[in-house]
Amino acid sequence: MDLRITVERAQRLKQLHAEHKPLVLPTVWDSWSARTAVDAGFPALTIGSHPLADSRGAGDHEGQTFEEVLAAVRPIIASVDVPVSVDLEAGYGQKPADLVAGLVEVGGVGLNIEDTVHSEGGRVRSTQEHAQYVAGLRAAADDAGVPVWINGRTDLFLHAEDASGVLDEAVERLRALEQAGADSVYPVTIQDDDDLLTAVTGAVGIPVNSTAHPVKHDLERFRRLGVGRITYGPLLQFAMTDAMKDMLRRWAP
Repeated sequence: MDLRITVERAQRLKQLHAEHKPLVLPTVWDSWSARTAVDAGFPALTIGSHPLADSRGAGDHEGQTFEEVLAAVRPIIASVDVPVSVDLEAGYGQKPADLVAGLVEVGGVGLNIEDTVHSEGGRVRSTQEHAQYVAGLRAAADDAGVPVWINGRTDLFLHAEDASGVLDEAVERLRALEQAGADSVYPVTIQDDDDLLTAVTGAVGIPVNSTAHPVKHDLERFRRLGVGRITYGPLLQFAMTDAMKDMLRRWAP
């Protein structure tokens, strides 16, 4: 994609985050779902690793190579005229500069980066290590001249038996990501806990991303709790799977 267009889309994505509280980014997985979301009125999208992998018969948790992911997302990004962010899991073992270069080359203008390193047995990066990786992404985007939106994710709540017990550590990690240059932060699996969401949104000065279900959750609740950005993860695809099964069962033998 033309670099000028990519820069314009990146600037537009930043503007949208400022205009919408929260900004809802439907999580898509192919050109059809991307065009459908845009036709429904959404001004930006994100491509999720789980639904993308499912659509291709691959496994999530870096079950595809970085090159395979780039080849898959290129036609999705090209099929719409809105900014598209891409979930790049833990980075597929790539150096930050190479990750940003590949993303920009296919027209992506945002990325999600998590701290569970699936290619290394599922270990979790330390706070400093994850922040350093995000800082490298920020520097690489600056060098490329593209204001890539970086969504820094932590899986601490996901891995904890007691989510409230890791709140202080999670907040420390999210603040470190903010200082490293993340544009938003994403503490996964706390979307149904008002207290944890409020604690997190009150602890950082950048948008907090939450997972949401397109039917079961309430947008106004997220707004009230201070959530600045919403993505669906695999939940939109799950909801559509349920709806499709309901339709098909009526004529099933």
